[in-house]
Formats: sequence, C-alpha cells, structure tokens
Amino acid sequence: MKTNDSNSRRQFLGALALGATASTISVLTNPIYASVKTFDAKGMNEAENWFDKIKGKHRIVYDGSMPHHGFPIIWNWAFYLTNNETGTPDDDMTAMTVLRHNALCIAFEDRLWEKYPLSEVFNLKKSDGSNYNRNPFYEPQDGDFPLPGIDGIKRMQERGAMFCACDLATKVFSNAVATKMDLDPKEVYEDWVSGILPGIQPVPSGVWALGRAQEHGCGYIFAGE
Repeated sequence: MKTNDSNSRRQFLGALALGATASTISVLTNPIYASVKTFDAKGMNEAENWFDKIKGKHRIVYDGSMPHHGFPIIWNWAFYLTNNETGTPDDDMTAMTVLRHNALCIAFEDRLWEKYPLSEVFNLKKSDGSNYNRNPFYEPQDGDFPLPGIDGIKRMQERGAMFCACDLATKVFSNAVATKMDLDPKEVYEDWVSGILPGIQPVPSGVWALGRAQEHGCGYIFAGE
C-alpha cells in the first residue's frame, strides 16, 4: 500500500512538473487570464513604487528561486544580523528576497497550504519527510529552520526587510495544480493571489523584480544553500 501511495505521489508530481513546464508559454497567452487585472495601471504603479521603500547605505536582493530549506529567508536574516554586529542599524540597510519559481510557495498563507498540496508540489518537507499544512517560514516553529533562533518573514518585515512574489510563477503553478485537481484555473489563480501573505508585494515576474531592485542600488546574491 505504501509503495502504491509513493508511486501515486511521484506520478502526480511528475505530471505536475511536466504540466508546469509545458504550460509556461501557453499561460502567457491564455484567454482565461485576460480579465484578471493584477497588473493594470494601478497594479503596475504599486509594484514600481514599492521599490522606493528600499533604504539605507547597504542594500541587497536575494534571488529565491528554490525553497532550499528556507535559505531565501535565512540569508535575509543573516544580512541584518551581521550588519548589526558590525555597527549598522536596521534603518540603514535593506534586504529584499524575491520569491520566484519553486520558492513561490514561501509567499503563501497557511490557508493555501491546507487547501492545496503545496508541500508536495514544491517538494518542501518537514525534517521527518512528512508534508507541511502551513507555511513554515512566516512564523517559524521549532525545527522549521535548520538552526534555532532565526527570524521568519513576519519578524523580518517588522525590521524593514522586503519580500515579493512572482506573478508569472503564480499563474504557471496555479494553472498546473488546477488542471491536475480538475479545478477552474482562473479561480485557483485568483485564490492564490488572495492568499499571498501580508506585506509581500506581487510583482509581474521574479526576474523583473530582480532587475528593478538592482536599479535601486541592491547588490545581487543567489539564495542557495
């Protein structure tokens, strides 16, 4: 029975990954998104103006393309920690993390983790190999990060750190999940957009945001392990 369950999960994830990859281009022109105005003139102004919040002498942007056990958040926290230790206060620096591609799930509230198989889809597991039904990096619990004492997204936002989420990845992955779950892609996409965590800014794409951040004086670092 366990073997069958394991095979089913692998088949689901394999089909989902294939669907997400194959649908990347088609999603861009899919008419079901034509009425979705996430980035109309108002949305674009909000996204562009959000980068004006970058402040301080020391500015960095982390490219969070994979969950990497939470390292897109850990390196953000480490930037503040070590700058504090070397004399820079929080209000004289900014660390931004761009959550894109397979790290997109880090941007979502617990409700979406409970409703959709996000832990399976994005291959983000607990240390014992079981699935999460909540976002482990917003308000982390013991064991969510590889080491104790690391601040999650909520606390880092309070300190001035910035986080944004890729809309293109939201479209691609929500479309793939909707297809596999036999749900309406537009409704799932809108549900995912509504489930982005407080203070996390939707952006047209992660690579768009990485470019804007560097135009605002942020150095680039890949947020791997």
